[in-house]
Amino acid sequence: MRAVLDPNILIAALLTPSGAPAQIISRWLGGEFELVVSEGLLSELERALAYPKLRRHIPADDATEFVSLLRLAGIVAPDPGPGTHRSADPGDDYLLALAENERAVLVSGDQHLLELADDLPIQTARTFVDRLVNA
Repeated sequence: MRAVLDPNILIAALLTPSGAPAQIISRWLGGEFELVVSEGLLSELERALAYPKLRRHIPADDATEFVSLLRLAGIVAPDPGPGTHRSADPGDDYLLALAENERAVLVSGDQHLLELADDLPIQTARTFVDRLVNA
């Protein structure tokens, strides 16, 4: 199985080590699924991790190390062109296209993306962890 993790899931994994997003990272590192990233996704994550409100909780060295781990151990796919699906937030359309192009589940905490879950393989972090546990 392949998964694209929305940057909000990746950030949550760093902020809450006992939560479902952190469990996803642990299971990825344990080889339970393939993590798909793109340079665009990693750039968005790097920008967000540099915000002062996050920097207070996630030291710069930890943020850099985490992004490097994702780049080295994840599957780095090409940044997608426009996809066939659109979200309420056009800035997230690349996540839909990346997941679609890579035949991956999109794991997100964004409600506007989760609203598309009836038609697309989009799951919450908890649902994805439960799926891994029951696989």
